[in-house]
Amino acid sequence: MVLGTSSGAGKTLMTAALCRVLRRRGETPLPFKGQNMSNNAWVDQAGGEMAYSQALQAWAAGLEPQCAMNPVLLKPQGDSTSEVIHLGRSVGNCRAEHYYRDWFRPGWAAIRTGLDDLQAAYPSGRLVLEGAGSPVEVNLQPRDLTNLRLAQYLRARCILVADIERGGVFAQLVGTLALLRPVERPLIRGLLINRFRGRRELFDEGRRWLETHTGIPVLGVMPWLDELFPPEDSLDLLERRGRKAGAELEIAVLRLPSLSNFSDLDPLEAEPSVQLRWVAPGEELGNPAAVIVPGSKQTLRDLAAIRSSGLAQSLHAYVAGGGHVFGICGGLQLLGRELSDPQGLEGQSDGLVAGASLISAGLDLLPLRTVFGDGKALRQRRCRALWPALAEGDEHDTSADADQQQELDLEGFELHRGSTTTLSPCRPLCADPDLGWLQARGDQGGLVAGTYLHGVFESGPWRRRWLNRLRQRRGLPMLSERQPHHSRQRDQLLERLADAFEQHVNLEPLLEQP
Repeated sequence: MVLGTSSGAGKTLMTAALCRVLRRRGETPLPFKGQNMSNNAWVDQAGGEMAYSQALQAWAAGLEPQCAMNPVLLKPQGDSTSEVIHLGRSVGNCRAEHYYRDWFRPGWAAIRTGLDDLQAAYPSGRLVLEGAGSPVEVNLQPRDLTNLRLAQYLRARCILVADIERGGVFAQLVGTLALLRPVERPLIRGLLINRFRGRRELFDEGRRWLETHTGIPVLGVMPWLDELFPPEDSLDLLERRGRKAGAELEIAVLRLPSLSNFSDLDPLEAEPSVQLRWVAPGEELGNPAAVIVPGSKQTLRDLAAIRSSGLAQSLHAYVAGGGHVFGICGGLQLLGRELSDPQGLEGQSDGLVAGASLISAGLDLLPLRTVFGDGKALRQRRCRALWPALAEGDEHDTSADADQQQELDLEGFELHRGSTTTLSPCRPLCADPDLGWLQARGDQGGLVAGTYLHGVFESGPWRRRWLNRLRQRRGLPMLSERQPHHSRQRDQLLERLADAFEQHVNLEPLLEQP
């Protein structure tokens, strides 16, 4: 089990590295996080919802992600409220102050079921567990679902990770160990220093001090990794503020208050020629090559924030001036003309009550109407893209012939509440007419498009074709569209992570039998 002295210590990537290293050794590692809190989600092949970080660890292990790897997922909705997902299915909402009272027993039952399902599917596998936050939050320890309770239940051999970049690494480790109960401390079999900058021998004295004062070996000192890896949470992604030396296109991404599924942007983040600039409501939109409106956990609340900040007017002016806007899932819904929320599922917004329905005016950049309901669309999808076509020079030209000659495949997943229909003729983005739409706007070449397909940018050829349309408008040379799926690049990053882990970490104290 990989525990951390705090949130953000690097548990997710260290667990992924451990999974890949064990796979290299011929084992079947089984990633598992009993409870995760994240709005960055994945949908497995059976239509179950799980945290993206456990999907990443499954890929590192060479396995197909399945929701049993993350049996309890909490999706924050604001106001100290979260949606509760058990074994891939939404089972209700809860307030933070009532969670352990109302959801502890059902959560522990879901965790045990997930363990049973996973071990039944892979009877020869080795569980590789990830903890959550700190394992010694003393006010939560009696009801902790996913750290030391689970470690004790499975008699896991634990490694404790601390982030030296944040400073205070000695206090992090010694303080965490001091707060463990006597029955828990023997579970810790090794310490790991993460994100160390500079020459490792400069930490030799600190390593000896830790081993002397704790009696626990320091298994390794992981260096600061310059590679861009899929982030653990939105803060990690949004703090990537460095400029790329070779960036030629700036793409603005709206930093929605209820941002979700930000991993959709990883393939663009990995493009050497693309610089993403995050724009929060109230900040200047500027004149980027395109604007992306990403997923939202609370669509109507984010709509209200966009309106009250003046960002809605900025988007309209941007499109009228020839700008391109692309929405994904909740971002697509925001771009529509009308959003109806009969049961108040998507948060409050300014709107008119018509009958029993709260109807809100959308940004009116696409002629779409979305009605929210109880059920979720949760499924993987594969479809033929109808746009953009390589040969088209003007988005006002809706020639179907050019599209049919330039078909590309798209794959990803749906994860949304709400059913969307067109209110006036609108061009489909792909062969499945319910997955996305686009429309030319104004006489300056403006375009607005959107899709329900999470992972749309993972298709290398489609992503490059979309970028080439933007590059063409800026007079830049075309990029090669012969690009593999982003999963191949992600796998190469995981290989390099595992290389570093094997080089700097001694796993034997974790793997040897007690």
